Amino acid sequence: MALAATGLAGCASEDAKEAKLMSRANISKADAEKTALTKVPNGTMKSAEIEEEKGKLIWSFDLTTPDTKDITEVNVDALTGEVVSVEKESAASEAKEKD
Repeated sequence: MALAATGLAGCASEDAKEAKLMSRANISKADAEKTALTKVPNGTMKSAEIEEEKGKLIWSFDLTTPDTKDITEVNVDALTGEVVSVEKESAASEAKEKD
């Protein structure tokens, strides 16, 4: 039972952290997602999160495309809406990143 409670507390603190970051963003998740999708024609959203990376507040999107198993990560500045980076990652390296 203690393990389950710990897991829930971890989720709650992650949610609070995300909510705090979202409160600082000038660009909504929906608008940032539209921007990210313009960089990956025929892309499908796999995951999305807001995070601080290298001192920048960014929306980070992982997108898949029908012709490959690779993931394209698109980072959009949460303050300006500008694309910060677009990187292709193999499915294998993406799986390692999640571990």
